[in-house]
Amino acid sequence: MKKKIWVVFTLLLTLLVTACSSKVETATEAEGKSTETKSEEVQKIIVGTGTQFPNICFLDENGKLTGYDVELVREIDKKLSEYEFEFKTMDFSNLLLSLETNKIDFIAHQMEVNEEREEKFLFNKEPYNIFPLHVSVHKDNNEIKSIEDLKGNKAVVSATSNSAVFLEKYNKENDAGINIVYSGQGSDDTNNQIKTGRADATITTPFAVNFYNELADARQKVVGEPLLNSKVYFLLRKDETTLQSRIDEALIELKEDGVVSELSKKWLGADYTVEF
Repeated sequence: MKKKIWVVFTLLLTLLVTACSSKVETATEAEGKSTETKSEEVQKIIVGTGTQFPNICFLDENGKLTGYDVELVREIDKKLSEYEFEFKTMDFSNLLLSLETNKIDFIAHQMEVNEEREEKFLFNKEPYNIFPLHVSVHKDNNEIKSIEDLKGNKAVVSATSNSAVFLEKYNKENDAGINIVYSGQGSDDTNNQIKTGRADATITTPFAVNFYNELADARQKVVGEPLLNSKVYFLLRKDETTLQSRIDEALIELKEDGVVSELSKKWLGADYTVEF
């Protein structure tokens, strides 16, 4: 009898140990799965851009956000599984403040390097195209043939844009006597001022001129040689070094695959990843 009791006790003890062991293994597995899921969590990244830069970031006829910068960011997003990019559109003049106040995580809007931006923000290291700036005037204007001819004339640009930064610096360093004014409602106001003779010129790109001539009968033409061929980058906050390096890795791959060149040809009319 004692022997039977001992056998039953031994069996119960074995079952108890096995059950406890199973619970420990289950808990460990659950913890492992939880850790694995956590490590694979996708980080949402808010990308600031605009809607009024022709062929760069704009709304098409169906109201869809598209353009060179937008589609390039979407291609980069495909390469980076740990991130999910979401666009937030706003006026160009609000982009830098939104980045500084953490409302967005990086800017995709043909950002050119300058000292003020370098002090506050972080550029990625791999440029994604070269931004050619020219003087543009009304197609019937035969008096202005280069930037030197802007003395005493009115040039309209968007505040804080690459064009504005360049023209302000040029005006100051060369005592050029250019009357710089700032557009009210983006590109539409700039085009209207030139079309109606309220302004004499603007500083812009050949692809923007072609776009607005076809889309809105802007009646502009490019004159003179390129004022500069400036490399452009994405702009991030100073602490976003990991995101910066991952963007660069994806961008280099996309360049090697020919994707960046093809996007430039599609949206800008030429391969602006090389200097002209």
